[in-house]
Amino acid sequence: MQDRGEGWARGRGGRGQRLRRGRADHGVGFVNSGQACTAGTRILVQENQLDDVLALIARKVATDHPVGDPRDPATRIGPMVSQRQWERVQSYIHRGLAEGARIVVGGPGRPDGLPDGYYVRPTVFADVTNDMTIAREEIFGPVLSVITYRDEDHAVEIANDTTYGLHAYVFSGDPARARRVASRLEAGRVSVNGGYEPLSPFGGFKQSGLGREYGSFGLEGFLEPRSVMR
Repeated sequence: MQDRGEGWARGRGGRGQRLRRGRADHGVGFVNSGQACTAGTRILVQENQLDDVLALIARKVATDHPVGDPRDPATRIGPMVSQRQWERVQSYIHRGLAEGARIVVGGPGRPDGLPDGYYVRPTVFADVTNDMTIAREEIFGPVLSVITYRDEDHAVEIANDTTYGLHAYVFSGDPARARRVASRLEAGRVSVNGGYEPLSPFGGFKQSGLGREYGSFGLEGFLEPRSVMR
């Protein structure tokens, strides 16, 4: 949580969702080794595109996200911050398997060639439903859940079915449709097709926090309104 002087804004993390429509590249939510409150760790995919998306994700994890020493410029996935966090991420991977999710890539344990350290195998689950623990709780590690949807309304319903609402992502080859979907998401920030502005107001809906940072909204927390009535 964050507290700022006499003014304040509180953040409680998020459970980011990425909605993929059409043939737009969805990316993967491994930013900062998954240890980021804005990581898009739920990937929502239209049912008829599932096989293509899973193949794409498996290929990108293998080629674009090598795990290793964070001092190596080639590394994209570093270690977890502590032994406790490593064990926590492992417990979520086992929980996903126990609840019926299917591993597409990765899995429990450390990556090959890294017997020591708090390294996690970048893991992607398919056959995930939104009531599973791995879809509802913030893992804070390189673990993604792929969830299918039937149509636009169903996608928005799944995306908003969470206690969090910090940051969401929409990817689509149809910009107008992407903006329409973005306007329906219950999140403090929504990135459309990779768009990003670091100084835009930052904060979340629901359990993802109170107040905002940055912009005029961020200044309001430091102001003391006075009403003079005559």
